[in-house]
Amino acid sequence: MLNNLSQRLSQVVKTVRGQARITESNVADMLREVRLALLEADVALPVVREFTQHVKERALGQEVVGSLSPGQALVGVVHKELAALMGSGQAGLNLAVQPPAVVLMAGLQGAGKTTTTAKLAKWLVERQRKKVLTVSADVYRPAAIEQLRSVTAQAGAEFLESSPEEKPLDIARRALAYARAHHVEVLLVDTAGRLAVDEQMMREIRELHEALDPVETLFVVDAMQGQDALGTARAFHDALALTGVVLTKLDGDARGGAALSVHHVTGAPIKFAGVSEKIDGLEAFDPQRMADRILGMGDVLALVEQAQRHVDVQAAEKLAKKVKSGEQFDLDDFLVQLQQMNKMGGLQGMLDKLPAELQARAGQADMDKAARDVRRMQGIICSMTALERRKPDLIKASRKRRIATGAGVAVQEVNRLLGQYEQMRDMMKKMKGAKMFKMMQRMGGGAGGLLRR
Repeated sequence: MLNNLSQRLSQVVKTVRGQARITESNVADMLREVRLALLEADVALPVVREFTQHVKERALGQEVVGSLSPGQALVGVVHKELAALMGSGQAGLNLAVQPPAVVLMAGLQGAGKTTTTAKLAKWLVERQRKKVLTVSADVYRPAAIEQLRSVTAQAGAEFLESSPEEKPLDIARRALAYARAHHVEVLLVDTAGRLAVDEQMMREIRELHEALDPVETLFVVDAMQGQDALGTARAFHDALALTGVVLTKLDGDARGGAALSVHHVTGAPIKFAGVSEKIDGLEAFDPQRMADRILGMGDVLALVEQAQRHVDVQAAEKLAKKVKSGEQFDLDDFLVQLQQMNKMGGLQGMLDKLPAELQARAGQADMDKAARDVRRMQGIICSMTALERRKPDLIKASRKRRIATGAGVAVQEVNRLLGQYEQMRDMMKKMKGAKMFKMMQRMGGGAGGLLRR
């Protein structure tokens, strides 16, 4: 998502940085490119007009005059306004109420409400250690209740049964009573959607809102809809007191204008973004960091946080101790390193958070090939016996042929894997001792500990 916009704006940033001074002429040239980039990304025209007007006023204003680096100052103005367009800082959930804190999920059918409900449940369970209950008040869509039951189980939260024969209002009241009786901290209510806004849906969700008195009412919107999502956003904004927005499918390949327009339309902060189809593919939305990514500056902090969440620190420390003691780094260890990288979203997921210049150097074709190579390596290692993984020196010609057949690759691929393994084993030998152990310990210090270094 937003890749095209990011590429266009990154090019504008490069051009502007080379300016010796700020003039009305180069500001106008920059704004023309920015306007085109935003319109191509399907950002609403009123939003584009307001954004470019703010940038022009600030760029030609007193705060830029006298800057030692006018080009960088101009980029700073664009960055600041881009972040302001998406909100005024990171906005978390307001759960500081007498339990249960009720969160009402609203939006159209197909926006990803049900999956997002489960993702949010997992986020609350894992990040905030909350006792979470989900319930479906969608009695119209076939299998909606079953879907929520399934994804809630993956999230590690509790699910309250409901049936299509019940009325949504009865389900909501029963869920609230259950949550109070069972000391649930957060109740997530998934509501029914339609293919388009209609009066019946709006009346129903207003009744649910009145009965539940939710602390959070989250509008779930498909970021791939572009300007089509804005009419829906206005309708829900008029019907409900929205407290936040969740953008889904932010990892998609559409233009993504909704991401830059929905806050302007609703006035509600964007609180979360869905970044993958996986159950843990939900991130707290930070306008500043999203502006960094759009302008091609990357989001290294997100990469560090991702590593902190997904890297198995105990396994890393175990490997460090193993190497320190002089034991050989084997193919089981090599496989663990590949699996850890996959947990972090693979090579592409890591690359997406790096600055645009580094992404350009890597090249998409090279990244696709590298991702295929990683999957192939995992398949080859999994085709080996436990003894072969522990003692790679046993792997000779006949074993290589058997492993290649099992993995569906040529023998040359097995040889290539063994060569890469040997390179990594030699590197581990060089890192043997306190240096590697200290590095692994730092990984357990959290994102803050890494960034302080």
